[in-house]
Amino acid sequence: MDDIRHHIPERPARFIDQLRHHIRSVGLSYRTEQTYVYWVKHFIYFHNKQHPKDLGARHIEAFLSHLAINRHCAVATQKVALNALIYLYRRFFGLALEDLAYTQARASRRLPVIYSRGEIESILVQLRGPQRLMVALLYGSGLRSAELLALRIKDIDFSSNNIIVRSGKGDKDRSTMLPQQLIPELKRQIARVELLHEQDLADGFGEVYLPNALNRKSPGAAKEIAWQYLFPASRIGKDPRSGVFRRHHLHPTALGRHIRHAVRAAAINKPARAHSFRHSFATHLLEAGYDLRTIQELLGHSDISTTEIYTHVVNRGGKGVLSPADRLFSSSRVDD
Repeated sequence: MDDIRHHIPERPARFIDQLRHHIRSVGLSYRTEQTYVYWVKHFIYFHNKQHPKDLGARHIEAFLSHLAINRHCAVATQKVALNALIYLYRRFFGLALEDLAYTQARASRRLPVIYSRGEIESILVQLRGPQRLMVALLYGSGLRSAELLALRIKDIDFSSNNIIVRSGKGDKDRSTMLPQQLIPELKRQIARVELLHEQDLADGFGEVYLPNALNRKSPGAAKEIAWQYLFPASRIGKDPRSGVFRRHHLHPTALGRHIRHAVRAAAINKPARAHSFRHSFATHLLEAGYDLRTIQELLGHSDISTTEIYTHVVNRGGKGVLSPADRLFSSSRVDD
């Protein structure tokens, strides 16, 4: 996705800058801004650089069908593109859109990659310090990697043993469990962040990004320790929207790199994915006898059918049915 390194004028002339300005004015995240701009640009190029105001519903339908038929995109990808275009026409242009008729992407059912408990232990052995804590939280709390990296110090509630996830997928808040075994490590990590924050303040920095115009309502909150990221970046960086130099959270690519190295070092022949720890969290809870509704709530799934996929990958496979071969071999004696 394209990135910007300059301030948008208060009255931007370029169409894309106007769209960015509108997205920021309604308080959407920078990630959403990048995503929407990405798909709007693709839409424009697909229609030979015509201005979107000269296009309409049939052009949206053609583009979305193209994604499904020619690009073989996933259902979720097509849905994100649709959301971007609905935002463009309904919210930015203020135009009504009738029901759209387009070829929908085919839903492919893929079983998630799950690590066994032994594999999780082997991976964690390869990690140290904050990197180990991050992966342990992905597994122990069922967090998405974006949710983990967005955690602020105030989101760790030791008194209620909860982790508060703010503006998770679907812009919903939820709480999930705080693993007791990780409390000492979490307290050490918070102490590290406090020292780093003191140094940043002494160097003339120490301000963190605040969501939803909170900076205007509580101007001093940006420098409070409670709002600092639990897993901060290693260096101060320039905010791509405001141009202010701040310490953001660790970049997702850094987390992914640590996971790849650990999985490889543990000699585990499965894909190295941050999301697999969340899948493992759900599967192991199901194996332990917890009901689907509880797991759904912890994961923040809006639909129980999303959670039900873990019933296909529990320890005994095949919907929990014991293979007749296992019964045969367990009752037979094999001579050497």
